[in-house]
Amino acid sequence: MLKTLLPAFAATWALAAPVQAADDPWAPKPYVEQPHADWTKNAVLYQINTRQFTPEGTFRAAQAQLPRLRKLGVDILWLMPIHPIGKENRKGSLGSPYSVQDYYAVNPEFGTEADLKSFVDAAHAQGFHVILDLVANHTAWDNQMAKQHPDWYEKDWKGAFRPTPWWDWSDVIDLDWSKPGVRAHVGKAMEYWVREVGIDGYRADVAGYVPLDFWETERARLEKIRPVFMLAEWKSSELTRRAFDAVYSWDWHVTIKQIAKGEADATALYGYYAENESAWPKEAMRLTYIENHDSNAWEGTTGENFGPALPAFVALSFTGEGLSMIHNGQEACNEKRLAFFEKDAIDWSQGTKCAMGTLLHDLIAFRKTNPALGNAQWGARMNKVENDKPKQLFAWVRQSGGNKVLGLFNLSAAPVTAKLADALPAGSYTEFGTGKSVTISAGDTVTLPAWGYRLLARGSN
Repeated sequence: MLKTLLPAFAATWALAAPVQAADDPWAPKPYVEQPHADWTKNAVLYQINTRQFTPEGTFRAAQAQLPRLRKLGVDILWLMPIHPIGKENRKGSLGSPYSVQDYYAVNPEFGTEADLKSFVDAAHAQGFHVILDLVANHTAWDNQMAKQHPDWYEKDWKGAFRPTPWWDWSDVIDLDWSKPGVRAHVGKAMEYWVREVGIDGYRADVAGYVPLDFWETERARLEKIRPVFMLAEWKSSELTRRAFDAVYSWDWHVTIKQIAKGEADATALYGYYAENESAWPKEAMRLTYIENHDSNAWEGTTGENFGPALPAFVALSFTGEGLSMIHNGQEACNEKRLAFFEKDAIDWSQGTKCAMGTLLHDLIAFRKTNPALGNAQWGARMNKVENDKPKQLFAWVRQSGGNKVLGLFNLSAAPVTAKLADALPAGSYTEFGTGKSVTISAGDTVTLPAWGYRLLARGSN
């Protein structure tokens, strides 16, 4: 995975004491200039692959699932690309949703534009917000623009259309973002879906492959229609200044897999969280995800990636610093990797046999009743709890006002008994999952089974 290198900006983002004069040239200035909508304060994302979400694979069928998702507790529904899929050089029989034939139309496989609007209206009525997956870097070979404006596309050394360089994305061709026409075409499409259908924002595919000034310009234009939420599939923080609310935490995702496989120990997370605190603006949201459409097998019971470590990492993703997300089927322990270019509906039958749905529901409720666990500037920093078994016990405290949450995670395949080194975790708490009253004192010893964890909270709402 690509590595984020941002030391040059760390001082800009560091929290500082109040300045004495407004015109002080050395006064720190806020890095993030685009405020988050209030409804993102403790929001949890839920990704929907419309084709595989239901046996029917339609917006109408997905709409029928909204009450279930409301009970689960998620807030922002992310629909994978909803546009017609290109036929030229298509992969598989149905093609990739990320091969867009027309930015202004709806894939008939999923229904009509009226069906999409009905889904969005119903979602809004039930308290959700809805974002669309936007593929701006490239289009299908048979997108209307390729014939009408061939000069809007990048060319290879032979002067022909080309897929994204180096990748095996043979079903798409890259747009040339130096062309104003490209920017207007895609930007106005984004505005269309927000204005006419009521969409609340976008998840931007390979956002870093599109010039940042386009995203900043377009975010400002969208905000004139309504407050939106923007998620970038990318890895660096400059996108959070004026364009995006959130970016991916690829490093976090890769690191937890390494720990689960025994290739690294709990201290492997120190680098991520050190950078998160020292080199990222506090207001930036970073998506701490377990799985998504690019990595979407249920990896708990098969042991492919997480095995018995999965519940602990799910719990960490919902309580540590980060924007939490559920990929459709995750709550039902879907065990198969979903096909990308064919119909392959999620197997929901195991939902009654696994405990993950209950765990996710309870973690969302825990997150929302503890203000310290909020997103971005609304939540509290993670403070490391020192202990004598750091390669196994990953421990932290997040506290804001009267709310304090203590997380104790054994990120190893062996039981651990560890001594807490200082008074930071001391206090009286209620334990997540059991409701028991627990008191922790300075220097206490804690014992956890392999991949066990405990979440303790006090002063929650």
